[in-house]
Amino acid sequence: MPDINRQRINGIKKALASNKADGIIITNLINIRYLAGYTGSSGLLWISKKDSVFFTDFRYQEQVKREVKGARCVIIKKGLWEELFLNPDFKKAKKIGFEKNDLKYHQYELLQKELKKKKLLPLSGLPEELRKVKVPEEIKNIARAAAIADQAFSKIVKIVKPGMTELETAFKLESIMKTLGASAPSFDTIVGSGPNSALPHAQPSDRKIRKGDFIVFDFGAVYRGYHSDMTRTVCVGEPSPKHLKLYDTVLRSQLAGLKAVRAGVRGREADAAARAVIDKAGYARHFGHGLGHGVGLEVHEAPGVGSKSENLLPANSVVTVEPGVYLPGWGGVRIEDLVVVTATGCRILSNSPKELIVIK
Repeated sequence: MPDINRQRINGIKKALASNKADGIIITNLINIRYLAGYTGSSGLLWISKKDSVFFTDFRYQEQVKREVKGARCVIIKKGLWEELFLNPDFKKAKKIGFEKNDLKYHQYELLQKELKKKKLLPLSGLPEELRKVKVPEEIKNIARAAAIADQAFSKIVKIVKPGMTELETAFKLESIMKTLGASAPSFDTIVGSGPNSALPHAQPSDRKIRKGDFIVFDFGAVYRGYHSDMTRTVCVGEPSPKHLKLYDTVLRSQLAGLKAVRAGVRGREADAAARAVIDKAGYARHFGHGLGHGVGLEVHEAPGVGSKSENLLPANSVVTVEPGVYLPGWGGVRIEDLVVVTATGCRILSNSPKELIVIK
């Protein structure tokens, strides 16, 4: 998407003026990918009001020919930082911005030492602000990642059975996603059964699944660098009234959250709509995390959808809606959809059923 890359870099150039910076050093590789298209593991991007230059080494000289758009490429002969310091455009700059949430301390020390006559400006959120709003190609990739997760879920519920371990189940689920075209899971797959389902970020263990368990599946796929994220909860064996009440409460909460999501709504407002259902059912102290988060080149990114999220949800952002209730020592339920925010509501990308699935 060469035109998109140029537009994004121009967006950073415009932001430099409002931050009173002559240029910025981009070190976060996810942001470099977003701005210039580079998918390698080593490089620096310098963006000034007049220029944009990407620095990397010999290992990537063929890769940058295929990938990098919107910036000139320099294959370094010395170190990354040494080559940056020698760049004529960089040398002219007096106020140098850097990504304060990414730069390592020893790199900051190097900048201070080498740039004594220049002013260093710690900046945050410039690429991340642009990344909130997705273009159609990005949404297409996220939707494909979500479809892979949906297909994998439809297969795993036919495989999982009492006696299988959480680890075995998680391995099979990740293997299915890769078979379906995922380059990797979005994050370490969560499979929490029985009392482990009450752990919001349970790590799969050697616990064997048994009748009477809730199983929380929280997982996603990466497709062309873009992530998906979904959660479904199933019951092993016939559910008890306690199972049904808990599941119904979370489902109604999730539907309320989906209804509240639309462009121009604050993240905390969507969170409050879902949280009110859980609070009314008497589970307020058992829902301790936010309703959701942005998803894109990272599985957790802006905008936020939590109780303290003052940000407005922009149209064409992609967020999760994932309330949960967790009863320590017994079990928990979480239901999560991935959605595209629109002017009138949201478009759901996660199409797996939300009626309680019972594993016989």
